[in-house]
Amino acid sequence: MPVFLLDELSYEFPPVELSRPDGLLAVGGDLSVKRLLNAYRSGIFPWYNQGEPILWWSPDPRLVLFPEELHVPRRLKREMRKGRFRITCNRAFRQVMEQCGQTRLGQNQGTWINREMINAYCGLHELGYALSFEAWRDEKLVGGLYGVILGSVFFGESMFHRERDASKVAFVHFVNDFKQRGLGLIDCQVETEHLKRFGARLIPRPRFLELLVRWQKVPLKKGQPGPPPAC
Repeated sequence: MPVFLLDELSYEFPPVELSRPDGLLAVGGDLSVKRLLNAYRSGIFPWYNQGEPILWWSPDPRLVLFPEELHVPRRLKREMRKGRFRITCNRAFRQVMEQCGQTRLGQNQGTWINREMINAYCGLHELGYALSFEAWRDEKLVGGLYGVILGSVFFGESMFHRERDASKVAFVHFVNDFKQRGLGLIDCQVETEHLKRFGARLIPRPRFLELLVRWQKVPLKKGQPGPPPAC
């Protein structure tokens, strides 16, 4: 199956059904707001390492979490009752992205969260299309997550922790908070055991696309998350 080279003058993507078996669909283009939004609305996301051209993916099957199916392990529930972390929304979006990138580099995993990506997603954030949840210990940022929000769909991008359970607590707070606002679907993108422990499961890409079309048209209660710091 060929990989498509994106036209610099067009923001359109090939049909996701033409993706390679590993999910790779296209290469090239840019990280402009218009292209990123068009990608997410089509079930496509960028994922590439520093020094590589931009790679665009649409895996099949797709890992998703339905908010009503969130599973919180008993140990984590006990941890949350201790109240060790203060959880906020949209208070440190850029910092969360930077910490996610540094964490992966520190684990020798490589990272797609480079300066270009950070600036691009901060642009989405300023327009209300991306959000972060943060976990603080005193005044220190010790965990968090970020992603893209379109209607009632959240596309999770990455999370980090500097203290045990910090990102997990932030994640549970996010799901519970946005479930009350009508969040219908969380896109976890690719399969990980970590998210499967929270109840995420694989679904066929055609089913994911059906849900994506449905839920991205449904506004969250109280309106879309606005520019920081409100959420």
